[in-house]
Amino acid sequence: MNSKFSIAVHVLSLLASTPGERQTSEFLAISIGTNPVVIRRLLANLRRAGLVTSKSAGGGGWMLTLPSDQLTLDRVRQAVSEGESAKMHRNQPHPACAVGKDVRRVLGDVYKRADKAVDRELAQISIAAILASALQEEQSLEASINPQSFRTAACI
Repeated sequence: MNSKFSIAVHVLSLLASTPGERQTSEFLAISIGTNPVVIRRLLANLRRAGLVTSKSAGGGGWMLTLPSDQLTLDRVRQAVSEGESAKMHRNQPHPACAVGKDVRRVLGDVYKRADKAVDRELAQISIAAILASALQEEQSLEASINPQSFRTAACI
């Protein structure tokens, strides 16, 4: 997995935090700490995968296409991945080397099995679960800093 995956999970979690509302790429970029162009390129991949939808002009922005509890991380990974997670080195092994002539094939099989295992695990985790965990951590942090302000904010 690469940084596109973590940015995509962040973006989708932000969109999940405001269900039914559209968010601009500028808003999303501020939260993530990157340029809106980076976010728009990523959102284009997520739209092609059917995970988000957009509207331009007044009231425009991005939103999820399905409930966040149905949007699993394996789908996110597939939407933003650029092939296999592990990459083979580009050097051509010497054809007379007993190890070099078959190591790429063997590693290819290992990488495929690893990718399947990662996808099986990611399929168990939804964007809703990521959002809930992130918000729970935020609430715990606020409570430890100032319990009174947390209780007040939680009641609003």
